[in-house]
Amino acid sequence: MDIEKVKGIIVPIVTPVNQENQIKTAPLERMVEHVIQGGVNGILAFGSNGEFFAIDKEEQKKGLQTIVKSANKRVPVYMGIGSITTKEGVLMAKTAEENGADGLSILPPMFISPTDDELYQHIITIAKAVPHLPVLLYNNPGKVGYSLSVSLAVRLSQYPNIVGIKDSSGNVHLTAEYIRRTENEEFKVMAGRDTLILGSLVYGAVGAVASTANVVPELVVSIYEHYCTGDLSSARNAQFELTEFRNMFDRASFPIATKDACNLIGLDVGASILPNTTSSDQLKKEMSEVLEKIINKRDMEE
Repeated sequence: MDIEKVKGIIVPIVTPVNQENQIKTAPLERMVEHVIQGGVNGILAFGSNGEFFAIDKEEQKKGLQTIVKSANKRVPVYMGIGSITTKEGVLMAKTAEENGADGLSILPPMFISPTDDELYQHIITIAKAVPHLPVLLYNNPGKVGYSLSVSLAVRLSQYPNIVGIKDSSGNVHLTAEYIRRTENEEFKVMAGRDTLILGSLVYGAVGAVASTANVVPELVVSIYEHYCTGDLSSARNAQFELTEFRNMFDRASFPIATKDACNLIGLDVGASILPNTTSSDQLKKEMSEVLEKIINKRDMEE
């Protein structure tokens, strides 16, 4: 994949499943079409919002095949790798390559606490297994328990197919440091917090991986597009509009609000995977009201 395509809004697509945690193909195909029609620049299969942690490897393979086929080369498809062991990460990376993924996103191992050298070897070994696939690092200290240091990101940026990082820390200073310290490399930094897309772009990020793009892709994409055309006022307004919606997600357990919001607008992605259940009735009512306002406004603009 041409790394110039690593930019814009990438959606960590939700995974519709039945009660046995098996992927429901038709709703997943509809989701792919929904986000592509909404203007996204890429799809991430089995990111955090894709509930990778609760879906077995064979089902992930099936889901990736569905997404790749449905996307039909219209946008790049990335595969999320959230393995704890290096061996499993290598196996999943090779599975991703064999089943048509255009790139990988590697999350550092959860539960354990590797040193920088151990983490370097873990990530490099996975990247080496698929030398023709571009790799995005994924910094998410809130879920992993530790942050990918700037110095480690700089070391990893030297490796040929490690091409960037998604930063979900919520720390704009850290995002800016990733950008500053790698600005002489072909290394791309992407926002990982939907509420900080514009701020990250101003510092030099090339886009964002945004969960809300599952629900309102046009609004999320508009932040990026307005920024690229120099219309900072419109970009700011779109960011504030999205932030009002995204802030509501924090009132539910992660990551159920994304699926609930998809269901509220008729995307029929089903329930979250137990033990997660659903948002409160009050929260869903409020989300529905905000979504109606967003959708009506966009309809009027069109």
